[in-house]
Amino acid sequence: MRQLDDLDRRIIVATQDGLPLVPEPWRQVAGELGVEAEDLMDRVRSMQEDGIIRRIGVVPNHYALGYRHNGMSVWDVADEDVEAAGRAMTELGFVSHCYQRPRCPPAWPYNLFAMIHARDAATADSLVQRLAEALGPMNRGHLVLYSTRILKKTGLRLGA
Repeated sequence: MRQLDDLDRRIIVATQDGLPLVPEPWRQVAGELGVEAEDLMDRVRSMQEDGIIRRIGVVPNHYALGYRHNGMSVWDVADEDVEAAGRAMTELGFVSHCYQRPRCPPAWPYNLFAMIHARDAATADSLVQRLAEALGPMNRGHLVLYSTRILKKTGLRLGA
């Protein structure tokens, strides 16, 4: 893995708390850093390709948006069915993230995780039921672990 140079670090520090809410946020960041927007974008792409930046995305505060029933649904799916089950879940359009994790038998048989967000308990239950229906016989059991508060909504932070 390549080392971060000064410009890489300045780009990360300038964007790690979010992009400015303006029509052309990358152009504004480039101006603040004293570089051309195209050069900044080339550098961001390079950091993505090198695995320094894994993802760029929105990190909403679901509670502030009125989604009070946020749950990580955990599923026991045969290992050979995990990819198909994950695809079936994400195709429904309401799963914010879905991933495979190792089981820890006998206490934890679950290997597929899918996050759902709802404004009320009835809607959350309905979403989980839709996931169960989408999995059909691939579903060998599940739980839903509901959030009670936000503990962390940030990635790695570099100092200036």
